[in-house]
Amino acid sequence: MKYAFFPGCVLHAAAKEACVSTLAVAKHLGLELVEIPGWSCCGASHVQDVDPEAALLANARNLALAEKMGLPVLTACSTCALMLRQSRARLLDGAMDAANERLAEIGLRFQGTSEVTHLLWVLADTADAWASRVVRPLEHLRVAPFYGCHTVRPPEIMNYESHLNPQSLERIVRACGAEPVAIPERLRCCGFHAVFPAEQTAMRMTAAAVVSAAKAGAHCLLTPCPLCHMQLDMYQPDALSPACGDRPVPVLHLAQLVGEALGLDKRDMALSRHIVDARPVLKAATSGCGLS
Repeated sequence: MKYAFFPGCVLHAAAKEACVSTLAVAKHLGLELVEIPGWSCCGASHVQDVDPEAALLANARNLALAEKMGLPVLTACSTCALMLRQSRARLLDGAMDAANERLAEIGLRFQGTSEVTHLLWVLADTADAWASRVVRPLEHLRVAPFYGCHTVRPPEIMNYESHLNPQSLERIVRACGAEPVAIPERLRCCGFHAVFPAEQTAMRMTAAAVVSAAKAGAHCLLTPCPLCHMQLDMYQPDALSPACGDRPVPVLHLAQLVGEALGLDKRDMALSRHIVDARPVLKAATSGCGLS
């Protein structure tokens, strides 16, 4: 299958490891990801609050560029998926003509022909097929799935699975040979979008997810959203309280877990970029030693 790949800002900068691992897993599984030429930021977190029309036009342009390629859109970021799908729905619901007047100024036109999907959904839909290609089963690894906000909400826009009890991450974890561990925070906000206006509240949200995973006996957290990963990994040392006995829990990008199980080269997983080192946990998971 061939997709117009929308990496988004975070995969191109702060979470390059997510981009590297996504491309490696896609290639291994025969998914051809062609980066959309000239894509721009989806505007999440800031632009849509300051100028929602500018955010709509930016994503109308992104979608029109994908339509010129004649391909469906795939992104590995839950927030980008939400922004693109939300914009597409709004354009199809009456905003298309006005947007196309502006797009005509740069020689583009939105027609609504390119669907928008998430790497999570593609991997979940094909899990039975690629599970047979797992060469490094993570049978000793206990994984706490963390969906966060945008992967499943709002349900009328994301519309892949139940927003109250999603199972796509759990299906992928099992396909990798690992054991999913449920935590109460699996569907809650990671705190990313509140870091600047409400830092202490965001830190409490981050700490709650990490501490909950540790108490549940999980060896790592897993998220399909690079923004959630950034918050849970980068801010984890500041959010946890060593004085309370809180222990760090590594956080994996979705493609990193799948790539590890598929036996891909360690360099393709770029695990050295993490703040909380996940390499010891993954090494122990494949050897069966050192995990409690």
